[in-house]
Amino acid sequence: MLEIRPICENCGKALPNESEEAMICTFECTFCKDCVENILENVCPNCGGGFEKRPTRPQEKLNKYPSKKEPYFKPINVEAFAILKKAKKDIKPYER
Repeated sequence: MLEIRPICENCGKALPNESEEAMICTFECTFCKDCVENILENVCPNCGGGFEKRPTRPQEKLNKYPSKKEPYFKPINVEAFAILKKAKKDIKPYER
């Protein structure tokens, strides 16, 4: 089950359950749409995969399965990430 992480790992932007800006990779690394498009260029800095829009949990299920409360904030190391991004960004995520 998705954790529905509350913020962008890179910039700290709030990404509540109802956010249309939340993007996740296959391991649930969570970033805002702006960071994914303009900084990460669809390359996850943690696993090298791509991103998809995070689904929202129906309100009726949030009481039983709440969103994660603890933020995970780990801004990218721009210099180290540049190497990974250069190697991966022109390869389709499923072929990486």
